[in-house]
Amino acid sequence: MNQLASLWSRLHRVAELFVVLLLASMFGSFLIQIVFRYFLNLPLGWTVEYVTVAWLWGILFGYAFVLRDEEVIRLDIIHAAVPRPVQRFMDFTAAAIVAAILLWSLPDIYGYVTFMKVEKTAFLHIRFDILFAIYIPFVLAVVARSLRTCWRALTGAGYTNSAPSASEVAEHV
Repeated sequence: MNQLASLWSRLHRVAELFVVLLLASMFGSFLIQIVFRYFLNLPLGWTVEYVTVAWLWGILFGYAFVLRDEEVIRLDIIHAAVPRPVQRFMDFTAAAIVAAILLWSLPDIYGYVTFMKVEKTAFLHIRFDILFAIYIPFVLAVVARSLRTCWRALTGAGYTNSAPSASEVAEHV
């Protein structure tokens, strides 16, 4: 089990490094565009296209493989204001709906991604199926997270924010 945890930790570090390299290359591309556009008066189209592709991959890859549940930004004003059983119900319902919709749409997503092999980007000539391929692991990761949220809601081990709930605050007043 310890070897599996070590392997998982190394894979997570590689995924983090990939996202860092994407961000660094986006910044480098941005600087190249500034130099060519404003100092050499030769605007480059590929830099804008690359930044768009890298941003897409960075966001979707990062959410799928780097972010932990605790690191996801949530708007939980209403969630925190209701008792724990209602929170668990809200968690389960929202996660089940997300998982169901994404699982239902997965065959169409796959079909669209594979269909897009006929198109390429304008400057870098990247096939769109390769460009959009990250969306499938992203969807699978969201489904897995949603199902894990459903399980945690059912077992009572769900997401807990660091702030106390409204009922907990009322007990201490």
